[in-house]
Amino acid sequence: MNITYTKCGDYYLPDIALSDTTHYHLGKYGRMRRAFLREHRPIQYSDLVLTEKLFPHLAEIDEACHQRLEVMIPAMAEHEGVTAALKRGDQMEWARRMNNIKARTEEIILAELVYAD
Repeated sequence: MNITYTKCGDYYLPDIALSDTTHYHLGKYGRMRRAFLREHRPIQYSDLVLTEKLFPHLAEIDEACHQRLEVMIPAMAEHEGVTAALKRGDQMEWARRMNNIKARTEEIILAELVYAD
């Protein structure tokens, strides 16, 4: 293995560069997953960092969470009868029920994807 060094002042620092220079946009769920791994799974976190798989993993989790939300919220709303007719008739009731559905859906997603092993 050939390692080159650059002199900075009185010290020689290794020239280390990442092989994957893709810019990943991490959303809420990706950041939550990173915090979970860092705090509760430090060995797995270190392994992902050292193998340069952390950011692709976080981006994948974030995307999966968003896709799951897009599918689950309308399905739960339809199952519980939260329709456009309810929205026209009683907006506060519709908002209350939709907020409840979104909170339950997020709780399910966090348990299954973000905080899973």
